[in-house]
Amino acid sequence: MKTKPELELADVKKIAAAAEAEALKNQWAVTIAIVDDGGHLLWLQRLDGAAPVSSHIAPSKARTAALGRRESKVYEDIVNGGRTSFLSAPTIDGLLEGGVPIMKDGQCLGAVGVSGVKSTEDAQIARAGIAAIGL
Repeated sequence: MKTKPELELADVKKIAAAAEAEALKNQWAVTIAIVDDGGHLLWLQRLDGAAPVSSHIAPSKARTAALGRRESKVYEDIVNGGRTSFLSAPTIDGLLEGGVPIMKDGQCLGAVGVSGVKSTEDAQIARAGIAAIGL
């Protein structure tokens, strides 16, 4: 039987704090979502001034990245490349850049999804959060 690492609450808090710090440093009002490897929500934080809809988009981006084991931008690029039939993929609804998987030794531990600013900036915030746990 194989074993694999998993996110603990302390890890989630470190990721969230670092992502929040990155957003605040840049004065970006965003929502930050962190999910486990099954896409289940572990953390949701909407910073002051973030649009209400971002609290729906950020978890969707995170869930998409976790379930697909790749950044949500991959799916955005697939659709933008003309493969619109991909929109019918079940449970994959965060097809925008800003969802980043948390990978360790080839295993997906979960993902961070951010929404509220340009998609490249959302991804920047997510990566800053993940870097806080050394990944």
